[in-house]
Amino acid sequence: MPTELFRDDHGVPHLRADDHLALAYAQGRVTARDRGWQIETDRLRTEGRLALLIGSAGVAWDVFARRARLADTARRAYQALGSEVRIWVDAYTAGVRHGLRETTPAEYGLLERHFGDRFEPDEWPDWAPLGILHTCHVLFGSMPALFWRTHVAATLGDAAVALFASDEPLSGSNAWALHGSRTAGGAPVLAGDPHRVIELPGVYQQLRLACPEFDVIGLAFPGVPGIAHFGHTGQAAWGITNATAHGADLFAERLRRTGSGYEALGPQGWQPTDLERSTVQVRGGEPMIIEAIETRRGPVVTELSQGSDAELTGFSLRSPARAEADLGFGALLPLLRARTAADVVAAFGRWVDPVNRLLAADTTGAVLSATVGRVPARASAERRLALDPTNTDLVAAAPMPAAIAVTDIAVDANERPARAEIDFGWDYPPPHRADRITALLAELRPTTIAELEPIWADVALGSAAPLLALLPAADRLGPAARAVRDELLGWEGRMTADDPAAARFVAWRAALAGRVAAEPVLAPLGRPHGLGAIFDPWFSVTARVAAALPRLLADETLGLPAESLIIAALEDAAATPAEPWGARHRLRPLHLLGEVDGLDPGAVPGADLTPELSGDNDTVRCTGTTPGVTDRCSRGSVARWAWDLGDRANSRWSVPFGASGDPASPHFADQLAGWVDVAPTKIETDWSRLRPDDLFDRSRS
Repeated sequence: MPTELFRDDHGVPHLRADDHLALAYAQGRVTARDRGWQIETDRLRTEGRLALLIGSAGVAWDVFARRARLADTARRAYQALGSEVRIWVDAYTAGVRHGLRETTPAEYGLLERHFGDRFEPDEWPDWAPLGILHTCHVLFGSMPALFWRTHVAATLGDAAVALFASDEPLSGSNAWALHGSRTAGGAPVLAGDPHRVIELPGVYQQLRLACPEFDVIGLAFPGVPGIAHFGHTGQAAWGITNATAHGADLFAERLRRTGSGYEALGPQGWQPTDLERSTVQVRGGEPMIIEAIETRRGPVVTELSQGSDAELTGFSLRSPARAEADLGFGALLPLLRARTAADVVAAFGRWVDPVNRLLAADTTGAVLSATVGRVPARASAERRLALDPTNTDLVAAAPMPAAIAVTDIAVDANERPARAEIDFGWDYPPPHRADRITALLAELRPTTIAELEPIWADVALGSAAPLLALLPAADRLGPAARAVRDELLGWEGRMTADDPAAARFVAWRAALAGRVAAEPVLAPLGRPHGLGAIFDPWFSVTARVAAALPRLLADETLGLPAESLIIAALEDAAATPAEPWGARHRLRPLHLLGEVDGLDPGAVPGADLTPELSGDNDTVRCTGTTPGVTDRCSRGSVARWAWDLGDRANSRWSVPFGASGDPASPHFADQLAGWVDVAPTKIETDWSRLRPDDLFDRSRS
């Protein structure tokens, strides 16, 4: 059988080949053709060479990537692969190289005109797919939260850390499972939607991979072979959410300079470190020398600050991925070959980072729930803040509990797990989404995938009630503030695009968060964190305060003038224009070109893709904002998926934009309207109804 490429009405690639190696080659080649700009920039991110392409806008990332030694970790993990997996990865990478020779991303020309020079991409290294998967997840784990909590403890005192607990604002995903006893077809159904930054092109690639050994549909990472997070093999299916686990240890290092580099203070005293110096080439700017220090615990991923005497301080990260030279690629081929839910769980037994909650099901009716990945074996108290390397031992990974059978429904939405044995984190997002999905499943009792749309689309704001409970009595307010209070108390708490009350609530929340964050007792949190610019998004004090408002206002130790702040915020909200929520809450897709200094914003692909949206951060229909900073949405549901184990042809999927990363393609953003309307597309599995694409015509190859 020759390698064949077919496409559906949305341009989604469906691939057939003689064997899994020819299929991997085809996947790499098609991905390079469809997503060449995306996978090239992700590869440059891994290597810490993004500034070579986009200039000064890439420097902060390159500095972090080199300090964190992302490329070196990927190389080590590639060298440690078993021979079968390595050959499979090599086939994929060879396909990528072929595909990249066949196409030149339009973005290169735009940057050439902007900078006045030409970017010449070099050959993809064999280990690049491992680097891309690592880069996609390196800031997706517990490290940023640990930095924030450590900052709170150092600024306000240790007791203040708890004031921001259970309000982690930047995490999210939904997944749920229906046992066959709940469905019309008598077979399990899995569904959900991952929440990440809404990048353009999208972070996931809809894909079908078929050969005599397997036939799998799912959502792949462009630049990575196989289908990792969400897939359906015909006999088995799976989906994941982030477990919000403590996936890596952070150490507060003390360092001192030596004649040849640095020493770090450890349990046996001062110990040598490994130092690498490299040069970051900056397009249109001056090169920079970067020092990358690695202690016995791990790479120092932050800036160094002056400590006491001649000492310096910084933070090192010890992750299982680097410590064990394993990025979880051993899971990917077995997933494609899975025939049962147990096969899926066994495959994910080789997963590393980030730690995920897994739902898996099969055509026999089995539904399993498991936690997968690797976490340091730490007690809860040790997951709270950065550790002291002088009195803390290094630990191995904790064993993962066995999967449990689901006999009715299961819901995962990053909340603190009820089962203590899978509680591997310290702080979790609030349970609003999990509670709401559970309630909707009980209320609606869906039996088919078609009946799941109201769940994906739900816009009830779980965090509204605790805030509205803070509203003072009407006789404490002037006319303008009283009018806002009455409007909010009459509001149903739903973040619909056409509702002015939802916009008024957000205006009040933002004003209140801003005022509370500016209070003298909390204002020091806004001081520079000194860790490096790459961590700035996790240090928005106003956003952190907005997520914790009820607790902060009620805390006696802070002594905030709660009522006066609430009243002043009501008056601020009264002065905002009366307009529907959607007028303020529009999509703001993030394209890398939007970061390039001096580039015309109108030239950035997707600049015109700004539809009005319903939803908010902790609604099931997640369209995230940064409260008190912006009402635009740049984070939220980056795909919707539903797998039917009774008939795979009933399965559905959608992404925010399209199958192609080429702005000139008709499939660049042809799924946007369906994503906004929460109408996932039925997946076409009949080869005869797909359109042949002649990419693999031997006369053209």
